[in-house]
Amino acid sequence: MAHGPYPAGDLVPRHWGAVAHYPDLPQVVIGTPAEHAYQQAVARHSHERTQLLYAVDGVMRVTTDVGVWLIPPRRALLIAPGVTHELTMLSKVSLRSLYIAPGAVAGFGSGCRLIEVSNLLRELVLALIATATEAAAAAPDRGALLAQLILSELASAATVPIKIPWPRDRRLVAVCAAILANPGAQRTIDDWALDAGASGRTLMRLFPKETGLPFRQWVQQVHLADAFLRLARGDAVGSVAHALGYASASAFTAMFRRVLGKTPQDYLLEWRRPG
Repeated sequence: MAHGPYPAGDLVPRHWGAVAHYPDLPQVVIGTPAEHAYQQAVARHSHERTQLLYAVDGVMRVTTDVGVWLIPPRRALLIAPGVTHELTMLSKVSLRSLYIAPGAVAGFGSGCRLIEVSNLLRELVLALIATATEAAAAAPDRGALLAQLILSELASAATVPIKIPWPRDRRLVAVCAAILANPGAQRTIDDWALDAGASGRTLMRLFPKETGLPFRQWVQQVHLADAFLRLARGDAVGSVAHALGYASASAFTAMFRRVLGKTPQDYLLEWRRPG
């Protein structure tokens, strides 16, 4: 596995380039900051440490061989060691990454997990990254203490039940990519099947086989992920519902609440609060 997979200056600042990806460093948790432009991409790569991807500002998409995650504010993605992934910035992004020694995150498996970022976790991440400055070098124990607190917060962080499982069958890949590009398209599975050169019945069989979800539930995950991004940028609930093809804001809200346990309005209020 190659170290330093990013173009110079792309994700890891120069002074961190020789640090962030090495598994044998003594620090259990290492933090790095980076700034990204809209539509900037980071090519496929993996790490020998667990990675926490968190945007202080902005939204991004993370793509792996088995799933796609859209990451809005106040959420972060845990990525297990060895998981190949790529990033696309869906806005200007102020990124903060943590690289965590394998096995240090209690209860975390071998894939990816979208989590809620508490106010405390956010401040701990920012404080840990600040310890990398020369001004903080005089307090070497501070980083270790912050790392312990971060691991404790990660162990208790709530999982956000949004994941877009990705297929391997080329016909289904084409359909899923088209739906992801246009989540509000009012098309039946038979409509998508015509474009893919397959029958609707074949796609209905392939969806659970390849993604673990029936067609409608897979589309629902896309709708939830897209709704998160629209709500994060301040779109009204009615506008989001219309963009995703729901008959009414109430119908969209009912689906949203059934899956996530909160209403879209709850998230709007959360993201409008400072900090």
